[in-house]
Amino acid sequence: MTATALSDIAASEDQFQLATYKKMQIAAERGEGVWIYTSDGDRYLDLYGGHAVAGTGHCHPHVVKAVREQAEQLLFYSNLVYSSARARAAEKLVSVAPAPLTKVFFCNSGTEANENAMRLARMATGREQIITFTGGFHGRTADAISATFLGKYRELGKPNVPGHLQAEFGNIGSVRAIADETVAAIMLEPIQSMAGVRIAEASFYRELRQLCDERGIMLIYDEVQTGVGRTGEWFFAGSDTGDGVVPDIVTLAKALGSGVPVGACLVTDEITSHIKENDLGTTFGGGMLAMAAVTATLEAIENDGLLENVKTVEAYLRERLRDVERVVAVHGRGFLLGIEFGQKAALVHQALLERKIITGTSSNPNVLRLLPPLCLQTAEVDLFVSALQEG
Repeated sequence: MTATALSDIAASEDQFQLATYKKMQIAAERGEGVWIYTSDGDRYLDLYGGHAVAGTGHCHPHVVKAVREQAEQLLFYSNLVYSSARARAAEKLVSVAPAPLTKVFFCNSGTEANENAMRLARMATGREQIITFTGGFHGRTADAISATFLGKYRELGKPNVPGHLQAEFGNIGSVRAIADETVAAIMLEPIQSMAGVRIAEASFYRELRQLCDERGIMLIYDEVQTGVGRTGEWFFAGSDTGDGVVPDIVTLAKALGSGVPVGACLVTDEITSHIKENDLGTTFGGGMLAMAAVTATLEAIENDGLLENVKTVEAYLRERLRDVERVVAVHGRGFLLGIEFGQKAALVHQALLERKIITGTSSNPNVLRLLPPLCLQTAEVDLFVSALQEG
């Protein structure tokens, strides 16, 4: 196949596609593991994973094989029929979820998962208000962006959907002050990614669980970014980092399908008991192609020992970063890390990009975000640290 120059690809996209993101000057044409290959024949170390999507690595052979085989059988049919692909994916996902999360609702994206999670909580409690937190990001559709109290995003969603209250992340007192009998759910990113990879004390998650139990409120973890192995555990829910707390609903997307669009809500039997047929619906959610990708993604993480790899390589990366003088702090867990500098992270991001390393920034101007594939190895960490040390 004849290569197409970046300038030609960019000109075509700019002419025919609505401008949304400010794009890096890269045309990604092929991927393998932690590497992206461009239309101009360059190779980039990908420490961002396309917004945390490439969990198993780009084009993991097991996932590619499963998607290809499913595409040859049946691309799609709706939830009005049973499907062996959907049955396998649901069983597999529930099998790695912490008790008492026992059922799954499949949709298409993280924002849809969060919208449906809030709807489920409202149905289960008969209440309307949802408490979310400063610095939280939950998506761009109407209810999700109204639950987002981060920078400009909520403003972009105006007129906002009513029924949303704001508390201060990590401050249980601010939650207690507004968690009255009108509140259906408290929803949070257990690690706030876009806000600069902020994490609360373990006691905060335990106190949230206790407060919800006391006041008949549902607890929702938005694990669109932290889920599916990114923290070195299957989920933040049930992990030691969060004092073992399991919420009533966990939302997922991003890495769940290794790049095939898919979202999900994991729920308890208590939530399930309040839901009737036709209370929820989706055309494309639970489609066969996405379900094949989900099953293969979870299998690949298990087969390749990627959870343990995340823990091992995270520890190595943190140790190596001690040698980089301009690193002020390292925030987060696993492969959701925020590296804080004493300067604008955008400058570091650009310098790394010039060295063919892709990273991400955040709403904290001094924090660089890393969301690499879970298969990142120590050799690639060395490349990254060397580039940081070179300036």
